[in-house]
Amino acid sequence: MTNLALLAIGLVAGVFAGMFGIGGGLIIVPALLFLLKMKEAEAIGTSLAALIPPVGLLGAFQYYREGFINIRYAALVAIGLFLGAYFGARITTSLPPEVVRRLYAGFLLVVAARMLITAK
Repeated sequence: MTNLALLAIGLVAGVFAGMFGIGGGLIIVPALLFLLKMKEAEAIGTSLAALIPPVGLLGAFQYYREGFINIRYAALVAIGLFLGAYFGARITTSLPPEVVRRLYAGFLLVVAARMLITAK
């Protein structure tokens, strides 16, 4: 079940990365925190490891040195990202720009509301 959740996180992040150029901080980290109950540093480190080439090599290395990367999780999320980015790009290039803008704004509002509600 966890493997499917990790692949789904990567796929969703990939679709949104393909649609809006986002992924790690707005999709992967909150999903690892809320769905898989990871601690913040491990979620961030795992997200960076999934996005390494070329995004986070040095940052991920530091998280790895400190023991905050789950390699298996990062690899599964990366597979989902690879596939999801393709589908996200296909979706977005078929939509009018104003629809894309509204979808992205709505997504950001949902993420912001969730972060505010669960803040301790």
